[in-house]
Amino acid sequence: MATEPSFQVRKLQLSDKGKGFIELMRQLSVGDPISDEDFVQRFQELSSHGDDDLICVIEDERQSKIIATGCARLGMKIVEFLADHARYRGCYKVILDCSSENKAFYERCGFREKEIQMVQYFV
Repeated sequence: MATEPSFQVRKLQLSDKGKGFIELMRQLSVGDPISDEDFVQRFQELSSHGDDDLICVIEDERQSKIIATGCARLGMKIVEFLADHARYRGCYKVILDCSSENKAFYERCGFREKEIQMVQYFV
């Protein structure tokens, strides 16, 4: 008999590096390896901003694995959580970047296309 998954939506924690957070982020963007010390330093920097720089994750508690973050995957729960947080903090809008393949999903979440995104890579 299969057990039901147990998902928890919550803020990023230091222990999430060991639960696959960095590997999940690498699915979204190429990046250099990050040491434990660098992760702790960046985490503390973001934490010092209070709730102004919120990163949330969804953890599959049965596997102790991060399966989603504020930027994608298990989307509606993440998007709703972040939008509610932004509204609570008094933000007047939320902006996100996404690929054209994900456009329809975010439209179902209440977003609409506005202008364009530009980027310049140096590495």
